[in-house]
Amino acid sequence: MRVLVVEDEPILADAIAEWLRRETFAVDVVHRGDEALERLGVNAYDVLVLDRDIPGVHGDEVCRTVAGGETRILMLTAAAGIRDRVAGLGLGADDYLPKPFAFVELSARVHALLRRTLPAVPPVLQRAGLRIDPARREVSRDGEAITLANKEFALLTELVRADGAVVSTEHLLEKVWDEHIDPFTNVVRVTMMKLRRKLGDPPIVETVAGVGYRIR
Repeated sequence: MRVLVVEDEPILADAIAEWLRRETFAVDVVHRGDEALERLGVNAYDVLVLDRDIPGVHGDEVCRTVAGGETRILMLTAAAGIRDRVAGLGLGADDYLPKPFAFVELSARVHALLRRTLPAVPPVLQRAGLRIDPARREVSRDGEAITLANKEFALLTELVRADGAVVSTEHLLEKVWDEHIDPFTNVVRVTMMKLRRKLGDPPIVETVAGVGYRIR
């Protein structure tokens, strides 16, 4: 899933992004409100992690602009009073996290927002003998555990979530990698090759020529 982090403190912004990437999210980072609106106008994000006090366009205005769309908003701020939290939620934010915060709580809140964004799915995904537990980052096939790299795990999760539908290469690039990925790269094909090798035989990931991939 794709997340945009908007935080004007570069060290904190990078730390948030690194933490979320470990959770297999594709993460983009900007430091100003005008940059955030520009990215949101180009890319489809599942969650916006938004610092309230940012330069350029204030976080309140960014929140008002984005609220009501498909992107869920987690607002961050140093103001922790009840009135501040109520005001943030009143702007259209879906959740509110005061600073300082624990990264484990941040990621838990992002996961919770994603559950609102995505169609209802069981906490454990199963298809074609695969069992995926996103919360524990565990994968098994026919009861045998499989160790996957972060991108392999995220890619497989997207395929299983599709419930047999074809998932395009463009969709996988958008949801599994960040904005710095070259759209003409063969990274999806290479990652898919590694994933297939780890999943073993018989093959369960089908290539639909010119379209994408699916798990029947």
